[in-house]
Amino acid sequence: MKPIGSIKPIKKPFGAEKKSAQKTKKENAPKDEALDTSDNASQEMSLLASLQILLRINSVERSISSIRDMADLTEGEFGYSDAVSALENLEFSANVGQLRLRKLTQGHCPAIVELKGGKTAVLTKVDPKKEYVLYDESVDGKFTTYSEKDFGKIYNGGLLLVRNRRQQRDSDKTKKINWFWSSLTQSKWTYAQVILAAAVSNFLGLSSSLFIMVVYDRVVPNQAIESLIALTIGVLIALGFDFMIKMLRANFIDRAGKRADSRMSRLIFNQLMTMNLATKNDKSGALASTVREFESLRDFFTSATLVAVVDLPFIFLFIYIISLIGGPLAMIPLACVPIVMFTGILVQPFLAKLSVEGMKSGMSKQGVLVETLNGLETIKATGSAGLMRKRFEEASNSQSDLGFKSRMISQFAINSAASVQQFAQIAIIFYGVFLIQDGIVTMGALIAVVILCGRTLAPLGQLANALTRVNSARTAYKSINDLMSKRKDGANIENPLSRPELKGEVEFKNVSFTYPGATEPTLRDLSFKIQPGEKVAILGKMGSGKSTIARLLSGLYEPDVGSILIDGVDIRQIDSADLRRNVGFMLQDTWLFSGSIKENIQMGFVQYADEHILEVARIAGVDEFVRQNPLGYDFQLKERGEGLSGGQKQSINLARSILHQPSLLILDEPTSSMDTATEKMVLDNLSSWMEEKTLIAITHRNTLVKLASRVLVIDRGLLVADDTPEKLMASG
Repeated sequence: MKPIGSIKPIKKPFGAEKKSAQKTKKENAPKDEALDTSDNASQEMSLLASLQILLRINSVERSISSIRDMADLTEGEFGYSDAVSALENLEFSANVGQLRLRKLTQGHCPAIVELKGGKTAVLTKVDPKKEYVLYDESVDGKFTTYSEKDFGKIYNGGLLLVRNRRQQRDSDKTKKINWFWSSLTQSKWTYAQVILAAAVSNFLGLSSSLFIMVVYDRVVPNQAIESLIALTIGVLIALGFDFMIKMLRANFIDRAGKRADSRMSRLIFNQLMTMNLATKNDKSGALASTVREFESLRDFFTSATLVAVVDLPFIFLFIYIISLIGGPLAMIPLACVPIVMFTGILVQPFLAKLSVEGMKSGMSKQGVLVETLNGLETIKATGSAGLMRKRFEEASNSQSDLGFKSRMISQFAINSAASVQQFAQIAIIFYGVFLIQDGIVTMGALIAVVILCGRTLAPLGQLANALTRVNSARTAYKSINDLMSKRKDGANIENPLSRPELKGEVEFKNVSFTYPGATEPTLRDLSFKIQPGEKVAILGKMGSGKSTIARLLSGLYEPDVGSILIDGVDIRQIDSADLRRNVGFMLQDTWLFSGSIKENIQMGFVQYADEHILEVARIAGVDEFVRQNPLGYDFQLKERGEGLSGGQKQSINLARSILHQPSLLILDEPTSSMDTATEKMVLDNLSSWMEEKTLIAITHRNTLVKLASRVLVIDRGLLVADDTPEKLMASG
């Protein structure tokens, strides 16, 4: 396999001309005329199909919907940047670029190549005779061999090169990839350049001191003006190069920091999205505070603190130069170095303790703030502002006190370093005068040593501040590392089963489940089976475990004991993207996000046509209130859908849950906030829409029970009744 960076980066994305033409066409088209995007959809599906084949070659089976789910899709079409994102999330390294036909070798295979016309195929082989084997879904026989001449006619020059990190990981079981260090090592050559630039800059920095020494000792006594001019030009050139090197070093640090920041941010957010909910012990505010701690890490690796740390080893270079120029004077800065370092190290235990306590206090403060914002209406309605204000002030005062103590200790170390630096310069001048009298050093050498001493101890002056940042960064790292160590969904299944289509058969086998932190199980040895297309209502008292059944079926939690099967397969083995595409789940608690009504229905699945969105909106009753709004589906919702009624929120949530045309629909009190007329209309629409689909409805309302042909009654986590609605009503 060729190195991942062995292809020329592309200057603009593949298909850019096509997208530009599409945009122009769309802008010039009449508003009433729908844009024909069949070619674009075909090219998009070609790329997705090629990705699926490429993954299959690497022993990773994923459905098209799963691949889309793995990408950070931000635009309407699935493009090459989305493909790279999906591959990265599947533990592959990927690079998009241009490569001439004559440079294509077997080492690049397997890879995705772009063909003329915008479609793609998988290049599986390049033999020594320069014959190219393509795997293309659109060609009968799948594998097609081309000569170099024929392949050149269809090859567009675009290449998606892939390397399987899973194989690399499996080849070295003892090497555990760390989210933090792996992100930094991607920029190891950049950091090597930073060190090289620091070395060059520090050598060039000697020029001003040597210039002053030569001028005082040689130029002034001899009135050598020509030498002065030459020396001045030389030192100005050196200082100019020093300036450029420092700017270059800052650029290197920023570039490396930006690259690491981007990757680590993505990894942390992906961890949040895939974290098993059973491991979510912290409050939402505390989790948000933990993620915010990442800024401390980012600041350390992109700030001047890193420059100070890089400059530390060169302290001994300057002391050596001082010894060459000033002889015994070098003993003074040499003695000051351990004093400053000892002071910095002395305060570290106190700073470390305060840093941890400050982080905990900050998490508490953030938790109170998030709770207050989420429950602001309730707080105002119940007159509880005083209670929340007291909690916030206590957390805020605690954080302020800890911050004050930390700053005072840091300032002590910083001021101590500055005082030692000033003492060193005074001591050098004092001692240097006697050395001048003895003829050991010259006046110019003394001045040069004073300047060099300041440059020697300057990094130490920043050491305390650097160590403070190190403590903050270390505390942040531990906090985020705890988050990154939490178990993910499907962590025990390395290659989940691809199930693009599910029939909707459901079976619980001796399932028991206890929520984290609870003392009593919510479900106890629960067993039942639901056939495809069956309509089932689940009834029970408050806290009986009805909603827990829905959460387990949707894969949000895993059973402690027993198994849950869909179409005879344990849901833990099914790819989560396939599971959630085939299982529509409407939570009892409706949650809407800031954005348009359309965006809240789509939830990022932009591949669906407007006609389909309008249809699911009609079924869920969304169009009943949207048609009265002049902005229609583009109406912007506030956070949590503030301003909408409970029934309107439920309609949008229901439309969202049926967007994928799921074969299994789980509804938890879907119409509890709707008026009677709207509820009847929505249930009539659902009844005809899901004629052949499986329905599990959790409810207390008779109107929804009428949709069911079977009723399960749950009490304290046990199945106490399983019969038809008529027989259960007759028995009371």
